[in-house]
Amino acid sequence: MKIQLKEISIRELTQDYQDNDEQGVFGFSGCLNIRPPYQREFVYKDKQRDEVIRTIMKGFPLNVMYWAVGENGEFELIDGQQRTISICQFSQSLFSVEFEKDKPLNFGNLTDDQQNKFLDYKLQVYQCTGTDSEKLDWFKTINIAGEKLTEQELRNAIYSGSWVSAAKKYFSKRNCVVQQQFGDYLKGTAERQEFLETAISWIAACEKQTIEQYMSNHQKDES
Repeated sequence: MKIQLKEISIRELTQDYQDNDEQGVFGFSGCLNIRPPYQREFVYKDKQRDEVIRTIMKGFPLNVMYWAVGENGEFELIDGQQRTISICQFSQSLFSVEFEKDKPLNFGNLTDDQQNKFLDYKLQVYQCTGTDSEKLDWFKTINIAGEKLTEQELRNAIYSGSWVSAAKKYFSKRNCVVQQQFGDYLKGTAERQEFLETAISWIAACEKQTIEQYMSNHQKDES
């Protein structure tokens, strides 16, 4: 895998940012797929999300991010999704941060020079060129050092495809259909894939299969 270090400003990153459950999450003028199939859902707590913004406004460095280089000048985000979404959401004033006690501010509340300081902040990004299997191996490797992936999050990465994407619409989103109807009877959370894991384990057991066998057999199914 070939790896090159680039500097990307937040202004560039957040250009044409879109977050659509059906179409996906994109930034960098539509050229960066922020949530490719092997990525987890957004799981940052408010405190973690806010600290990313405070770090930027203090001018302190964030950890390096990793983008996979695709075709036609497009990229997939391998590592740094939680930070990237936090940054993009703040740039659209979707949440406020207390830079001083009891004085929450969103991006629109900042002065012009504060906004420019935020937008001109440079992110350190490793752009990685390699095969799909190399990207998946790299994703699993670099996430060992971060917030530990659950077993089902790893399975979703290994067996990513049309079936997993369809299943996540119902089982993996905050306030998803399953959470609304059966959340009181299920353990865990939708975002960490525990609802999906429970459902697949039930179905797989009925067919005398492991979760891995079931997901492998249905990886290319449309639904």
